[in-house]
Amino acid sequence: MIKNYYDKQFELRYFEMDKFGIASPTTILILLEETAADHCHSINQSLYQLEKQNIGWVLVSGIMQMERYPNYKEKITIRTWLSNYTNIKGFRENIIYDEQNNIIGRAKGLWVFFDIERRRPTQIFDDIIEKWSFCNEESINYNVSTKIKAIDNPDCELKFKVRRYDTDMNKHANNIRYLEWVVESIPDDIIDNYYLYSIESNFISEAIYGQTIISMTKKCTENNSFLHTIKIEGTDKVCATAKTIWKQKSVIQ
Repeated sequence: MIKNYYDKQFELRYFEMDKFGIASPTTILILLEETAADHCHSINQSLYQLEKQNIGWVLVSGIMQMERYPNYKEKITIRTWLSNYTNIKGFRENIIYDEQNNIIGRAKGLWVFFDIERRRPTQIFDDIIEKWSFCNEESINYNVSTKIKAIDNPDCELKFKVRRYDTDMNKHANNIRYLEWVVESIPDDIIDNYYLYSIESNFISEAIYGQTIISMTKKCTENNSFLHTIKIEGTDKVCATAKTIWKQKSVIQ
């Protein structure tokens, strides 16, 4: 049995739905992030308290898999815990349950404790490790440290300007924005007839306010899977790479 976990319940709201009345992938990532933030707050180490010390958590890589997405007004519970630590980083596990306690999604992320001012990792506070503790059970048997190679010959590319509200307290584009930019470059027939089953991502370097990014997508040889790269326009700087897998909506309807 998983020990040392933290649970948070959500009721899905109208503005979190896509045009089909189903929670969007962006919504689920936001709720995962909110759960992690509340887990910090529960031990009196909230993100705002850490920010006052010029400290934050930065997502380096991760994976999310969804068997289905919740409907409008549906209640879900996200269970999160830490499966392992080093001095500067930790692996956060997540399981998403519906109201009948069925597992509808899983996620895992590698987070680094980060000195915002010096822009480099720093040692995790002893108080955090002591109060959170950990359980070595995993939500997904997957190595999130696996590198996803950048693409340079995309089938499709789109450009976006990093807006002020795309950035977070660490002063760079929030990782959730990368997902939005990735999905924008997916063909319409995939968006209309399939759902995002899996996304795995590597976050490599920062994009900041005012920069223009290029979202590049290339179809894989596997059915309905794509490789993605986010770059800064006019440079060779890669901000993120990702792989997405899409499944027919009829499978979960």
